Amino acid sequence: MYWAAAQLQPQRDTLALHFLRQAGFETYAPRLRERRIVQGRKVVRTPLLFPAYAFVFIQMQWHAARWAPGVIRLVMDGTQPARVPDAVIDEIRSREHGGLIELPKPPVARLGDRVRVMQGPFAGHIGLFAGMKPRARVEVLLSLLGSKQRMTLAADAVEAV
Repeated sequence: MYWAAAQLQPQRDTLALHFLRQAGFETYAPRLRERRIVQGRKVVRTPLLFPAYAFVFIQMQWHAARWAPGVIRLVMDGTQPARVPDAVIDEIRSREHGGLIELPKPPVARLGDRVRVMQGPFAGHIGLFAGMKPRARVEVLLSLLGSKQRMTLAADAVEAV
């Protein structure tokens, strides 16, 4: 008994997972939580962590998993499906919160990078990134009235230029 990786047809992961479960296989398809702004609205998407791949728990016969609708192939190691160590599956599951994996956000910019203020009274001004602050805040150096002024703004209020 072991975990194996299955390559799924693009955009048909739900179908493939359904038929694998119908065939009696336990499946694991970790999903990400992606927060985006689409047309001014906040949207949460849940794509697969590994696009077009899922894990299948093989107990005895694996051929039915290979021929399930929506499955392209099992990742093979010679004549048998390649084994995915249980530690890998456990590590991925330990990163889940509420059934979804949330990746850490990359920093807005590096120290000294140019950033543009997108919201607030300084919208449109260009400044220099001066660092991160707690609670999703950033420090920006803006040239105002002939001198550099240090401002603390929301992290989503600035973008790298």
